[in-house]
Amino acid sequence: MRAPRNYFGRSMQRDAGMLSRVADSLYWMSRYLERAEQTARLLDVEMQLWLDQSPEAGLGRWKFVLEALRMPAAQGPVDPTRLINMLVFSRTNASSIVSCIATARENLRHVREQCSSEMWEQLNRLYLEVIETWPEESWMLKSHAFFQTVQEGAHLFQGITDGTMSHGEGWQFIQLGRYVERTDALAALLETHFRRVAHPVDQAVESAEYLGWVGLLRACVAFEAYCKAYTAEIRPLRVAEFLLLNPDFPHSVRFSVDRVNAALHIIGELTERREKLPTRIAGRMRAQLSYSQIEEVMADGGHAYLENVRGECAQIHAAIHQIYFDYSIESELAS
Repeated sequence: MRAPRNYFGRSMQRDAGMLSRVADSLYWMSRYLERAEQTARLLDVEMQLWLDQSPEAGLGRWKFVLEALRMPAAQGPVDPTRLINMLVFSRTNASSIVSCIATARENLRHVREQCSSEMWEQLNRLYLEVIETWPEESWMLKSHAFFQTVQEGAHLFQGITDGTMSHGEGWQFIQLGRYVERTDALAALLETHFRRVAHPVDQAVESAEYLGWVGLLRACVAFEAYCKAYTAEIRPLRVAEFLLLNPDFPHSVRFSVDRVNAALHIIGELTERREKLPTRIAGRMRAQLSYSQIEEVMADGGHAYLENVRGECAQIHAAIHQIYFDYSIESELAS
């Protein structure tokens, strides 16, 4: 019997362990870099909103940030300075910006032979830039420049990756990591935000709430695109439709799930595992998002729908690990 082929085309019997490690490293490198970019963008928006809000409203927003970033809820009063330091610089917080970029770099370092030298140089440059920044008192005044550096560095890395790496299985695992992370992060952010909506979602928001909704759109790099699709008038139902169901906008849930589904299909074809569980779950998610009507989704505020998206995203992640990273070689050879 011909040995199943791994995702670089060599005998699985000989190299499966090493190559599952490569796929694992590329996937996690991409997830951590996407997480760093998402966190930087959300914190940048919140820092600017903080300046325009009362102290009481500002503290409520920081609790919202923790929830949106899937972090443990703060007990007692929130100290914004300590919170920002924890989300940006803390090495004990695995999801801080510095920790995410350091972990992404470490994952890429392990598989440098599979990537271009330009990719390594860009990610290493970004890493050196962020670790040279210290959480001194004056840093808060320069935080916008820091957050822009993280976002632009991640965008540049993505462009370099697309332009210098062969678009084979390794590249597909990078896409998979990016869009699994983005799907989960977007669903968490939307769920957190829409849980706080107190008025009918089909009505325009009042001026007092307008900045918060602009902040949500900016946190998804979506304000200008939303205004072009609709108008500058913000209605929660339209925002939900745009960020959840739009098939063309890169930071919508629908777009991200489409990319997850596409990457899994290509990986499945190349590894002869096209009927495996993650592909089926992603296909089901894509169908649900393709045929959902926003009025039905938002009938209960959208909470159940978004929780289901996050649950299925977690199932895809677990199945990816089981099928592509932690599988038993013996069971694969016997199948």
